[in-house]
Amino acid sequence: MAPVGLLLVGVVTAVAGLLLEAAAPASATLPRVEHPPKAGGTLAVLAVGDWGRRGQFNQTLVAQQMGVVGQKMDIDFVISTGDNIYDDGIANTSDPLFKESFSNIYTAKSLQKPWYLVLGNHDYTGNPLAQLDPAIRNVDSRYTAIAKSFIVNSGIADFFLIDTTPFILHYWNKTKFDWRGVSPRDTYITNQLKDLGYALTESKAAWKIVVGHHPISSGCGHGNNTELEELLLPVLKAHGVDMYVNGHDHCLQRISSRDSHLEFLTSGGGSKAWAGKFKATPDKVEFLYDGQGFMSMRLSKTEAHLAFFDVTGKALHCWGLTKNAAAGR
Repeated sequence: MAPVGLLLVGVVTAVAGLLLEAAAPASATLPRVEHPPKAGGTLAVLAVGDWGRRGQFNQTLVAQQMGVVGQKMDIDFVISTGDNIYDDGIANTSDPLFKESFSNIYTAKSLQKPWYLVLGNHDYTGNPLAQLDPAIRNVDSRYTAIAKSFIVNSGIADFFLIDTTPFILHYWNKTKFDWRGVSPRDTYITNQLKDLGYALTESKAAWKIVVGHHPISSGCGHGNNTELEELLLPVLKAHGVDMYVNGHDHCLQRISSRDSHLEFLTSGGGSKAWAGKFKATPDKVEFLYDGQGFMSMRLSKTEAHLAFFDVTGKALHCWGLTKNAAAGR
């Protein structure tokens, strides 16, 4: 695998040790990866979720089209919205599922950039710490999750990658989930929300984008998530977050909040899709596609251009957002 073009700056080795601790971490500043934008002051990103199936369920076709779009856009990095490896994550950093579902699938030259990842519920039923272990980057240097929650700072935008699986209460009654570094739940969630709120307050980026696996507002099969509506959403609204990007629902959708400028964007079509199930949401559904694909975004300090693509590379829905560089929205 070719080395990642940009070095990860500001990630201290102590972070890796903290990931392996069994006790719930104390509240602290979220770790950060510095990923500067291009010299022209723009940033190009792809987002995809729910993908790792050894190329099955059209994962390979989605990956091929990501490569095509990634080359046209000259992307800086890829965001994964979780459920990275099905059905139960990986057992360890040498698990062959990792190469079979990631390295051997996303082979396009344009995709040889950092992949910044959150964990999904399927990742938690394997060994979630293996996906965070720095040793996994000896297998594929692109695969970057320095903590369960962390920040990717690009200057233009701050991406706040948040660990949403522990929020979901009914998961805690299932013995398959590996809660090392998470239990007790209430302490973990409280600390995470406190850290996120502090990081959002400190952010000077033009765009604030939060990434989690589970949807807050969704018209697809899983629908709205009560715990995230009650606990995470108020933090996003209070701090002027522009976009919440998620997976979990195996579809592509854009939903506008009815009482803020926040947009809920689902990109969970990386492989198995076509659920044929829909839910009602009080927010405004701008676009919904019950199928496979991925999302792109091109950002400058004042504009965001976003699009959803299907498995053939067709642009299904394109839209733009603007921001006053001096005053924000």
